[in-house]
Amino acid sequence: MKAVVSILAVSNALAAEVNPIEKVIEMMADLEQKIIGEGKVSQKTYDEFAEWCEDRSKDLGFEIKTGKSEVADLTATIADETAKIDAATSKIEDLSADIASDEADLKAATGVREKEAADFAAEQKELTEVIDMLQRAIAILEKEMAGGASMMQLKSASNLEQALEVMVKASAISAADGSRLTALLQSSSDDSDSDANAPAAEVYESHSGGIVDTLNGLLEKAEGQLDSATKAETAAKNKFDLLKQALTDEIKYANKDMDEQKKALAESGEVKAAAEGDLAVTSKALAEDIKALADLHTDCMTKAQDFEAEVTSRGEELKALAMAKKAVKENTAGASDQTYSFLQLASGSDLRSFEVVRRIKDLARKQHAPALAQLASRINSAIRLNHGDDVFAKIKGMISDMIEKLEKEQAEAAELKQWCDKEIAEATAKKEDATAIFEKLSTKIDSKTAQSKKLKEEVATLQKELAELARTQAEMDRIREEEKANYDANKPEMEQGLKGVKLALKILNDYYAKAGKAHGAAEGAGSGIIGMLEVIESDFTKGLTEMVAAEQVAAQTYDKETKENAIEKTTKEQDVKYKTKEAAALDKAIAELSTDREGVQAELDAVNEYLDSLDKKCTYKVESYAERKARREAEIAGLKEALDILENETAFVQTSALRGVRRHA
Repeated sequence: MKAVVSILAVSNALAAEVNPIEKVIEMMADLEQKIIGEGKVSQKTYDEFAEWCEDRSKDLGFEIKTGKSEVADLTATIADETAKIDAATSKIEDLSADIASDEADLKAATGVREKEAADFAAEQKELTEVIDMLQRAIAILEKEMAGGASMMQLKSASNLEQALEVMVKASAISAADGSRLTALLQSSSDDSDSDANAPAAEVYESHSGGIVDTLNGLLEKAEGQLDSATKAETAAKNKFDLLKQALTDEIKYANKDMDEQKKALAESGEVKAAAEGDLAVTSKALAEDIKALADLHTDCMTKAQDFEAEVTSRGEELKALAMAKKAVKENTAGASDQTYSFLQLASGSDLRSFEVVRRIKDLARKQHAPALAQLASRINSAIRLNHGDDVFAKIKGMISDMIEKLEKEQAEAAELKQWCDKEIAEATAKKEDATAIFEKLSTKIDSKTAQSKKLKEEVATLQKELAELARTQAEMDRIREEEKANYDANKPEMEQGLKGVKLALKILNDYYAKAGKAHGAAEGAGSGIIGMLEVIESDFTKGLTEMVAAEQVAAQTYDKETKENAIEKTTKEQDVKYKTKEAAALDKAIAELSTDREGVQAELDAVNEYLDSLDKKCTYKVESYAERKARREAEIAGLKEALDILENETAFVQTSALRGVRRHA
């Protein structure tokens, strides 16, 4: 910084006592020492600032490193939980497929088993009835009775068919049982055609002993068939029970595994959502730390450049002072003993007053302080209107009052600044904590809301499917009732018709068999009628068989589909129950989290409101606290220096001698 020296004149009395050249050189030396001292203070301040920059940079670097590590950990957690979710989802799909397959196998096996059981029951019933008939027939034949036309006719029967006919006529057995025994005998005879030693039905011995042996053979055969059927039924049932137990266990354990996988899926989803929320908060904090480090680097570099410029300027100023001091010493030695002419100035009191006013005005202009400008104007007015020592006392009082006022304002501002820094720091920390908690709660609420919505949509779909299933089952029930009603109405008519045809055939066959050739041509016509009745009998039998078969198929199909619908209904109802319960739990958790978030929001609103009040109270709209503090200190220093001018004659002389010199700021 360049300095221009202009030496002002003082009174002749002062000139006689003080050599102005020497005084100027002395003042230059003092200014050099002052500049050097300011340089040391500035260097110390900069060193402290540089140390703070380094410490702050290290702290931010550590925070950034920690933040990056946390981001990496959270990212890894999210990836791990995502993999767990995918694995659990895939496992649930596989288990669902296995359960569906096992249930289908169990249903198919159950259907087969039910058909086997029904077939066995029918066969058992039929064989039991046959055995009962055979036992009753044998008992009747073996019963020894004396006399009786029926028994005489029975003893005279030439074969089993005639014996059975006699027994029917004698009401020993029913006509139906007789027909069935005759059919059984014919069937047994057909099965024995390949045996050359087996006698035909017509050549059975006429005595009762041979007939009993024949019936005993049929009884033994029927009992053997019943025993074989019972053993086969027992084996089939045991096999089905083992298969059913195995499939039931597989379904049970698969459902257990599915529940565990669903639980793991929910836990992984919650952990992932929490990690994603933490990642968002941590990433935001990391970005802020990186920005703060960049801003710190910029500020520190700017201060370093400013300090270098200040050092350079201070060096140039010292160099200029040294050159000026050298020039004064080298060029004014010959004139030091001569008498100097100085500019005519006013008296010492006027000079002091003028210097005070000028300094305060310069200070007011430099610091943009209206209060100092008003003080300078008041002092100037006091000087013009008053004379003597009283005016100095008055001016000193004005300056002292202003200094006291500024010092008080400075102390209050410092106290307010300390309080504001503390309150703002605490409120900001609370805001950051509350914001982080709020964001975490919001993330959890959003995640659980999405899960609840998805579950409710799935429940709605399942309920719609259940309603459609119920409608389908109701339609099936209606159709089945109509089919069954038609069957129940038509079957007796068909059986009655078949019975009538068979009765007509029997009557005609018996009649023409007994009549022989006596009727001649009428027998040919009778044969034609019998042939037509046989065709009608065949049609009725076929129609009845088809009707029964159709009814059985319809009943089996209805039972199968009804059971499938029942299984599907049970499965979907369980899904609805489970998902409804899970959605309700999620809604409850959402309500609790929402309540927590509302509390955090209320706390956050209160903190923001308090920060706004602090901003209005603590933030200076025109200048910062540091700038305000520096300005106050400069004002106080300037006023004290002006006060020294009034109180110290030597200070005034030194100041007057360097009037016009631009002092180092």
